Order: sequence, then C-alpha cells, then structure tokens
Amino acid sequence: MSNNKPFVLDLAAVRKRAREHIEKGAVTQDYKADRATVIKLLNEALATEIVCVLRYKRHYYMASGINAKSVAAEFLEHANEEQEHADQIARRIVQLGGAPDLSPKGLSTRSHSEYVEGNDLVEMLEEDLVAERIAIQTYREIVQYLGNDDPTTRRMMESILAVEEEHAEDLSSLLEELGKKGEPAKPAKPPRG
Repeated sequence: MSNNKPFVLDLAAVRKRAREHIEKGAVTQDYKADRATVIKLLNEALATEIVCVLRYKRHYYMASGINAKSVAAEFLEHANEEQEHADQIARRIVQLGGAPDLSPKGLSTRSHSEYVEGNDLVEMLEEDLVAERIAIQTYREIVQYLGNDDPTTRRMMESILAVEEEHAEDLSSLLEELGKKGEPAKPAKPPRG
C-alpha cells in the first residue's frame, strides 16, 4: 500500500524541536511508547538473558559424556550470544533514560525463564530448550506490544528473537541426535516383510 501524499519535511521545526528537552537524549517528543513500561519490559528481558548466560555457562562446564565436547561448544556459543543480547538491552535501557537492573537480588524473579541445572546432557539440553521457548514467546509478545510506538526497540527485540529461535532449533537438533537416553540416535529398523 503506497502513500500518495508527497513527503514534506519542515526542517526548521525539526531543528527547533531537537533543541527542546535535549536532556532526554534519544527520546524525542514523537516517541509514542510508555517509556516506563518499555524500560520495565527491557529490564525483565535483561534478567532473562543474564539467567540464560548463567545456565549455559554452568552447562558448558558440567557437560560430560561421549557427546559432551560438541554439545559444550554449543552451550558456550549460546552463552556468548546471550551475553551480547544482555549488552544490547542494557544499552537500549540507557538510551531510553532508564537504568539497567543488573542487581543479583531478585534476578530470578525478574527473569522470564528459570535457572534449572539439569543432571545430565539431555536434561541440560531440555532445560535450555524450555528457556529458549519461553524467551521466544515473551519476546514475541514484547515485539507486538511495541508495534510502531518504538521501532528501534522493536527491531532490536526482533533481532534477538531471531537468534533465540536459532538457539531453539540448535538445541532441538542436538536432542534429536542424542536420542532420549543421551546416546546417539539409532536408525529405525526397516519393517520385516
């Protein structure tokens, strides 16, 4: 659907408005979202990412067994990517005039996902997959909430969401490869006949 109206920019007015309320930094008068709510949602997402970093790091160090080396490498890669997400989110909170809540106190209650250790490689993969699925669902809801009211935060969350979906696919594939008991999956026997 194209807009047939000509694009007209009142540059003098834009320049004047840019000088007003400069203490608000990147937040201009046309910012439509409820900033306090967005900052709260981003601090919850920040807590979620930190909990994921911690869980993936534990799983990286605790991975053992015949398939541990390749799975541990995946855990470490995911931990590093989750840390990048946390950094992006913290920077955006500051841009919006908020403060990233990095306090360990209450971290688990602010996080959407839980910190579950898992007893073996399969349980670790399952817990990480559950956490990724939670992040996917809640981040999708945040993206929908933001809509066009805060396109910068929405795009950032969409980018993070895409990586979380890749993580979920990676974990699901690893679980499939390991089979239910943590052993390599055996090919199905052909039917007798």
